[in-house]
Amino acid sequence: MSELRAHQLSTLIGSLFMGIFIWLIVHIWPPASGHQALHIGLIWLGLTVTFEFFMGLVLQHRPLAQVLDQYNLFAGRAWVLFLLWITLAPWLFFRLQNAG
Repeated sequence: MSELRAHQLSTLIGSLFMGIFIWLIVHIWPPASGHQALHIGLIWLGLTVTFEFFMGLVLQHRPLAQVLDQYNLFAGRAWVLFLLWITLAPWLFFRLQNAG
């Protein structure tokens, strides 16, 4: 399996596991509103991107261009979709939970 395929597969698997985790969190501790659920997603987005840049730039001593390459959807990098998922999933699960 190529590095790109492995990246795509691991992103998909990570997205599934994070979806389960986020669903559990929203189910156990439901946000007060859709607005709050979106704020939770935005906080997770900020923390994830901060962690990624810290790991890449500081701990792994990668150049900025190499770190940014992970966000290139047009090159087949699926990480942006993962970030979108963790940002919107709390709001989506909140809406589904309160649809009935």
